[in-house]
Amino acid sequence: MKKLLWLAALVLSAAMAPVAQAQDKTSSDPPEIPREFRAAWVSTVANIDWPSKPGISTEQQKAEAIAILDKAAELNLNALVFQVRPQADAMYKSDIEPWSEFLTGAQGKAPEPYYDPLEFWVKESHKRGIQLHAWFNPYRANHPASKTMADNSVVKKHPDWVRKLGDKGYYWMDPAEPGVQKLSLDVVLDVVKRYDVDGVHFDDYFYPYDSYNDGKDFPDDVLWKKYLAEGGKMTRSDWRRDAVNKFVKSIHDGVHAEKNFVLFGMSPFGIWRPNNPIGVKGLDQYEALYADAKLWLNRGWVDYWTPQLYWPIKGDQSFTALLRWWCQQNTTGKVHIWPGMGTYRAETKPGAKWTPQELRDQIAVVRSMAPAASGEVHFTFNTLSGNKAGTGDIVKELYAVPALIPASPWLDNKAPEKPQVGKVTIGADDTVTIPVKANGKEVPFLFTVQTQDAKGAWKTTIVSGEQSAVTVKGDVVKFAVSAVDRSGNASDKVVKKIGK
Repeated sequence: MKKLLWLAALVLSAAMAPVAQAQDKTSSDPPEIPREFRAAWVSTVANIDWPSKPGISTEQQKAEAIAILDKAAELNLNALVFQVRPQADAMYKSDIEPWSEFLTGAQGKAPEPYYDPLEFWVKESHKRGIQLHAWFNPYRANHPASKTMADNSVVKKHPDWVRKLGDKGYYWMDPAEPGVQKLSLDVVLDVVKRYDVDGVHFDDYFYPYDSYNDGKDFPDDVLWKKYLAEGGKMTRSDWRRDAVNKFVKSIHDGVHAEKNFVLFGMSPFGIWRPNNPIGVKGLDQYEALYADAKLWLNRGWVDYWTPQLYWPIKGDQSFTALLRWWCQQNTTGKVHIWPGMGTYRAETKPGAKWTPQELRDQIAVVRSMAPAASGEVHFTFNTLSGNKAGTGDIVKELYAVPALIPASPWLDNKAPEKPQVGKVTIGADDTVTIPVKANGKEVPFLFTVQTQDAKGAWKTTIVSGEQSAVTVKGDVVKFAVSAVDRSGNASDKVVKKIGK
């Protein structure tokens, strides 16, 4: 009983920690703004999150995107992971791959009237102070939900690179094929070069789950025999893993060579190998997906790590035990740990294993492990926006105070200069407008504005660095402004008193 009471106290204190920190009413100095990655996946494959269905008008697509972004801002999310390449196609203008069927209803068909969805998503996200991470599927060539195939689909252009899996409609690019590795690297770097994205993201799809191929092994006999004929000495499993390892490293190096502030994130299957940690049961991704996820984390080939921990705290795949184990694998200390949350699994029916309370408890567990773990990513956005089992309400409550994304000093540790603050104006409607401006050549990604009322309470507002002024409502007697750059570094604060 004592152990249960202790755990309950830990969960409660951890869940409230960021809120209490930011609502300190006793200090005359502005409190530290919480640091926590708060994100959700926006899936486009099979139209899970956006757009609601293929082929809707440009106007409808934009309206749905704005609704998602406005809801994300309302929930105080500070990042979205937006799927730009669901199946060797593009949710943006590409000279490499065809337009996605999930966007327009026919693969290869551009939106009408024309617009570039990724450009739109980036612009509107940044306008709200939200990061946008571009999520790619590196190897999937065709998904069963797709009904059309363009002439420039990789399935038609390079049939020797692609393997047909079973009879469900899956086609998979062979990860050991050099042309596939170059194609996917080119696709990623093309987006990083041409769009102002904040991150590049892969999930758990490397070699496919065998269920996609009716339980059979991946059909790469031709390439495997060629490797052996050329004198290859690795086992087949090691050869497959080696291909994926080389690709992951090339993405890490290529992204940072192009734009060092762009984060490279990975969301692997939540278990590396069974019994790691001791007692954990489940799929062996090392042997089933040929993903040596532990190696990538150990070597620091990523900037953030989002293992899909879609299980309850109690059980053979304990959320807590797995999160702690993954934190221990961060041997370089240069990777953020932001677990993937199975928020979509929340149910209120009797006997449910994943209840709304589970979400509360898991966020509390993440916070209790800070700074080793410092945020979370929810699957999927529609779960939150639709408030399934009250999950949207829970997130809104636990994210009530705005937070900054944790800084990445291994990418950049130089803070921007203090911003310039212009003449404050006080409106007749009890509003205070604070002009803000970058000091120096670097345009901040964000401005933080903290205001204190006559009772001593502080309130935090985080806005885009493109804004020229911040308007807040209330009896403001003091304020503090800082600038935040693309790597999360915050300037010193400009603190001033005002009066009416």
